[in-house]
Amino acid sequence: MALFSQTSQQGFQALLWKCRLFWPVSRCQQLFAVSFSIPNREKFSYFSFMTSSSTALPVGSKRTDVFPTKKRSEINSEEKSGWDEETKEISEGKLHFSSCDGAPKKRLMSQVLSRHKFTNVQPPEKPLEAEEWNRLRESFPSPEIFEEVMFNSMVRRNSPIDVAKSLLTHVAKSNGDVAYNLLVKYLVLCVQQRQTSEIRDVYDIMKIRFKILESGAYNLLIRGMSNSDQWRMALTLLEEVKKIMIPSRTNYESCIKAASRHQEMNLAFELYHEMLAKDLVPTLDVLQAFFDFSRGMKGAELQKELFGILLYLRENQIYPHKTLMRSIKLWFESIPGGNWRGHLTNIKDSGQCPVCNHQLEDSDLTEEEYNNLRERIITDVIHGTDTFRKTSPQEFEAFQTFVEDRLPFDIVIDGLNVSHIKPRKMQCENLFDAVNCLAKENARLLVLGRKHMLINSSNWKREIMKEMQNKADFFFAENISEDDAFLLYATLRSGKHCKFVTRDFLRDHKACLSNSLTRHLFRKWQRGHQIVFSPSVEGKRIKFLPAFRYDCVVQTTGDTWHIPYKDTFEEKYSYRVPRKWLCIQQK
Repeated sequence: MALFSQTSQQGFQALLWKCRLFWPVSRCQQLFAVSFSIPNREKFSYFSFMTSSSTALPVGSKRTDVFPTKKRSEINSEEKSGWDEETKEISEGKLHFSSCDGAPKKRLMSQVLSRHKFTNVQPPEKPLEAEEWNRLRESFPSPEIFEEVMFNSMVRRNSPIDVAKSLLTHVAKSNGDVAYNLLVKYLVLCVQQRQTSEIRDVYDIMKIRFKILESGAYNLLIRGMSNSDQWRMALTLLEEVKKIMIPSRTNYESCIKAASRHQEMNLAFELYHEMLAKDLVPTLDVLQAFFDFSRGMKGAELQKELFGILLYLRENQIYPHKTLMRSIKLWFESIPGGNWRGHLTNIKDSGQCPVCNHQLEDSDLTEEEYNNLRERIITDVIHGTDTFRKTSPQEFEAFQTFVEDRLPFDIVIDGLNVSHIKPRKMQCENLFDAVNCLAKENARLLVLGRKHMLINSSNWKREIMKEMQNKADFFFAENISEDDAFLLYATLRSGKHCKFVTRDFLRDHKACLSNSLTRHLFRKWQRGHQIVFSPSVEGKRIKFLPAFRYDCVVQTTGDTWHIPYKDTFEEKYSYRVPRKWLCIQQK
């Protein structure tokens, strides 16, 4: 690389030393978050990186707390937030700051927010001389952030590398220093344009200047090298990261995709298992890469690994989107000599597949499983969590007495949740329609409500509430009470036949369960007992889809696979289970 376009590589290194490019820079200069865009193979994805020099350790520093030890739960939480959420926070102005010696946080926030006023700055189309950069800087409304704003604009508009080099040259000559964050921004542009040699040279510069880099720089370096013909260097960088911190999901997935693209499937799966062992949740994108790049390849071990991914989807109740489903189908059909054929279908209400006539697994739990789950829910979820932070022991005891005196119920309804089904209707009307719909065939209903529902208001009409109470039992909790524990208790106490209605996924309650087997039973019970709201065609009536009689998860008999899928990717878990299936048979 020749950051200084008219300087040879040797001369460039000498100029860097002369300009003190490798000297430690002021921490206050880099205290802000930078939002970058880096294209993948087909489209741009957006990422954000922390570029504080407080996490990039200068050579010679003896600081030992650069990467403080984190609890596993904290790491999991950060990984699950994902790059997109971080970028969303940046775009909304929720910026993250490291500590800064001698600079008030309020002033830093003001400077960072001011950078976002200049999102439409147009960078030059060709390299400029020092005098030209000086004129631009002097005419800029906020000269102190000119370089940062200009580099951000170059990244957004994917400016030519030579233009960025000329600005970096100007900064080095003017200041005798190039701040860490500007090097990272330049690195983003190199990664964005897949300038492999430039990426390597920026890495060399950073390693000379800093003994340890921060995670944002490593993410860029690994991504950049993994997309090049020198992809194995990404593996070296990954090993470097392991020595100082837990690699991110992005680090692993970049390396996995690189290995897969080069048909190094053993290496790819080795990294995949290492990633799972660190409790990092793989994206559907990387799972799809395994199926895409394994297409047409032989090997019993490879087939076993890919079957393992399908079982991973089963165990975690993950539903592939249509694109991943197609990749799975194509992989099966490409297995040499496998004679697999896939068809898209809808499973009958009875649980029978119309393609292969196979009967899917029943959603019911055995008596032993049901009793075990009920005990664990009461112990771990109701008594073992923060249930009483949002309700009192006295209120819950009164509820238990209320339920025991009226058992059993056929359907338990989260009244407040259901009342919001149609935002344009009065809440009491929504609940009234739901009660009327579910009360057919003399079903015994329990509606969990709040005391404010009893007060005549624009949303809660007293006459409608009275009419509903003739068709269902109502328990009115305090307005601040959390009713999920009430719903679970009443449903489980009523017996295996009892169903429940809520649009919540109940994910927090699953997480409270003490072991994986119980969590698996909870999800299976939920899939077979949660009645789902479905908008009617004309949009006027409330309609509910019955709970499945069969279990809606990936399942296999050895010569058949049945995979439920969704049309689109859903980042967050949903209480809705798919109605569409991929049936794969081995003829």
